Amino acid sequence: MLVKEFRVILPLTVEEYQVAQLYSVAEASKNETGGGEGIEVLKNEPFDNHPLLGDEYSKGQYTYKIYHLKSKVPSFIRLLAPEGSLEMHEEAWNAYPYCRTVISNPGYMKDNFFITIETLHAPDDGVSENNPTYMKKNFTVCIETLHAPDMGTQENAHKLMGEKLKLREVVTVDISNDSVKSADYKEEEDPTKFKSEKTGRGPLTGPQWWKKCDPVMTCYKLVTCEFKWFGFQTRIEKFIMDTERRLFTNFHRQVFCWMDRWHGMNMDDIRRLEDETKEELDEQRQIGTVRGTTGE
Repeated sequence: MLVKEFRVILPLTVEEYQVAQLYSVAEASKNETGGGEGIEVLKNEPFDNHPLLGDEYSKGQYTYKIYHLKSKVPSFIRLLAPEGSLEMHEEAWNAYPYCRTVISNPGYMKDNFFITIETLHAPDDGVSENNPTYMKKNFTVCIETLHAPDMGTQENAHKLMGEKLKLREVVTVDISNDSVKSADYKEEEDPTKFKSEKTGRGPLTGPQWWKKCDPVMTCYKLVTCEFKWFGFQTRIEKFIMDTERRLFTNFHRQVFCWMDRWHGMNMDDIRRLEDETKEELDEQRQIGTVRGTTGE
């Protein structure tokens, strides 16, 4: 089992991020779907009485998706895996500001594989994050992720203890200065070149650019993965974590550089977009060619 905490600093408020994230998930899903592969949304509905983080959160928006992968996994896995096994199921309970995501492969790996991602968002309102009232109001989780106003300096944002704390590795993701694969790079999604017409934010340049930004927040993303397959566990778990970092980097570059698309939208706008996206994905998955990130 591997445990990594990815810290992503963004020039946004926590309130803005709620809309920005959901908008960007919908748009990114379109970019990853086509030619028989991609994302199938089975459920997107409110939930209640599902306790999260103890009893702190119990209602929000539930989604259930299937990821049809094939070319989006390494070739050595495709050689070993039987036909139809390369489907990942994702359940997410988004009780913003808390969200929990669980990814599994119930058709083949069953209990031998899982990824959990949990997210916590904490705004800079001048109240101590140790205050229970503050936490109840402002706490969020979804792939294990936390968003806080401390520019990535919290030592243990997810309050880990014991073996999980010992296993945890901290990785800082800099959306401006970290390198991306040439296949992923798009000039219009480069934070060092983008300046928002609506907000005036950007471009993000220089080391520790976040010290010059207002607003600013940090996403603390705690990812836990386990893959029990003799002879392949270490290699696959490393691939999963490398993929998560790649996804987090590319996704949050898009979140920032798409700012003028989502800024000003509200949650009613987002729900309409999600309904439209589901119909588009169902059609797009059956036609065209494979799109988006590959496993090579």
